[in-house]
Amino acid sequence: MTPPLFHLAFPVTDLATARAFYGGLLGCTEGRSSDKWIDFNFYGHQVVAHLAPGETGHRHTSAVDGDNVPVRHFGVILPMEEWESLAEKLQKAQMKFIIEPHVRFKGQVGEQATMFFLDPCGNALEFKAFNDPSRLFAK
Repeated sequence: MTPPLFHLAFPVTDLATARAFYGGLLGCTEGRSSDKWIDFNFYGHQVVAHLAPGETGHRHTSAVDGDNVPVRHFGVILPMEEWESLAEKLQKAQMKFIIEPHVRFKGQVGEQATMFFLDPCGNALEFKAFNDPSRLFAK
């Protein structure tokens, strides 16, 4: 059985900027689009950048393992090797991280690699990885 696919619509300030970031830097292939939105294949899931400048940006954070995590964010959980490659690629591209790539919850059941950054429109993204993916929902 194929797992369900995830769909997320999010606001952007400029479609060309979103296209360059999601398509160019992150390597998400583009699907359908109009002059108001763009579909992207975000690691096998559909995310849609909608032109809505007044809706962008993150405003609040929540403390998680000593970090101030943006409350409104989205991302993906990658295999560890892909996460490490992406972290290196973003560092070489001089990405300004909200939370630098690191391992949180060290030695605990939820140990995970994580990094947070903003897209050019102010949307917060988190990319994470687990050495043991079976611990994703472990308590």
